[in-house]
Amino acid sequence: MSTLHRRAALALLAAASLCITPAAWAQDKVLRFGVGLYQPDKEKNDATYRPLAQHLAKQLGREVKLYTVDSWEGLAKSLAAGETDIALMGPWGYVLANHVAGAQAVATILYDQKPEYHAIMVTHPGSGIRSVADLKGKTFAFGDKGSTSGYLIPYHHFQKQGLEPETFLGKVIHTKHQAIELQVTRRELDAGADYNRNRDAMIAEGLIKASDSVVFWTSDPLPNDAVAVRAELARDAAFVAQLRAALASVGPALKTKPDLLPPRYNGFVPKDNAFYKPIRDAGLATGKLNTK
Repeated sequence: MSTLHRRAALALLAAASLCITPAAWAQDKVLRFGVGLYQPDKEKNDATYRPLAQHLAKQLGREVKLYTVDSWEGLAKSLAAGETDIALMGPWGYVLANHVAGAQAVATILYDQKPEYHAIMVTHPGSGIRSVADLKGKTFAFGDKGSTSGYLIPYHHFQKQGLEPETFLGKVIHTKHQAIELQVTRRELDAGADYNRNRDAMIAEGLIKASDSVVFWTSDPLPNDAVAVRAELARDAAFVAQLRAALASVGPALKTKPDLLPPRYNGFVPKDNAFYKPIRDAGLATGKLNTK
């Protein structure tokens, strides 16, 4: 998509977000909860996050309608356009939705008791790749362009090394995180971008073997995935406080209901837009986020 077309699309999303009026919200009692595709397919993703949606519904006293959006970029657009009320989404997708339409983070998910994670680059043991410099002319997979660890952060790292991925790499593709790991371990790709939580989960579930996947680059700590609300809801302080309380109750509830979140996820902590400044800075540095 050209810069001109991208700007036009973002302008349309911003305009759409303004069409959700307080009166319209008052009439719609159902909370639309969009979740990114963390699992191999939508069916498994819905099954994984349905207990969380049900818990939030009980805590909020409102019906919560769960649905999976199969691209990070798509979830950002959905939240920005007001089609989603609450989203569990990647940091870069959140920053895009905030930049375009004023969506606001209210909490961050905890993984291994931390509100942070890492972008990684992986290869297979026989590739000979030990650093980014070894990727010249190689086949490489990024995630979709709304992905933090699959696109923005590794792209930024290439640029900081003085390398333009489009000319430095050989064949470049964009695909889902699970597909990147699978294709690398099958040696269908030389290397690709992913995140530590996804690789950990795929190994734990037996989808890939640790010995078939070599991490050769790890980012600095990144702010973990956000729970964000569309701009109109963010202005309702009472609702935001209620949602934060509902999310804070997830951690203690995991002791008796471990299926509320996937393994190694421990709950949520309150966070706001400022926590995602490192992602915003990377977006501005790469030119993927236009200055206002």
